[in-house]
Amino acid sequence: MVSANKKKFIKLDDVIAYKISSELSDYVWMIVSGWDWFSKKTLGCQWVESTDSVASNIAEGWGRFHKRDKQKFYYNARGSVYESAHWLKRAGVRGLIEKKEKDFVLNKLRILPKEINLLIKITQNKLKI
Repeated sequence: MVSANKKKFIKLDDVIAYKISSELSDYVWMIVSGWDWFSKKTLGCQWVESTDSVASNIAEGWGRFHKRDKQKFYYNARGSVYESAHWLKRAGVRGLIEKKEKDFVLNKLRILPKEINLLIKITQNKLKI
């Protein structure tokens, strides 16, 4: 028999913002890995790092104990979404990605701030410390 007071804990892999950002970082990696050396070195590394930073900051915030500490990393993740969008635009302008790829990434980047804001809000309202 399960106690009525037993709390259900959410796993990081179940957090929508983390799932989307992890999948997106792998997708961006796949795109950039096919570029020539100069494009990878100048724009590609920046784009991959900013996109990877979204999921990594969510993960780090998830592992923190205090409310403000968690939220700081979630804010950093949200900032990295906008940085990634900047590099996506540059890649598009410079003809490094196809429209289909750009649209796919842009769609995911538009979803992420709302999902990250939800994490921030839940952290604010549910955690006491």
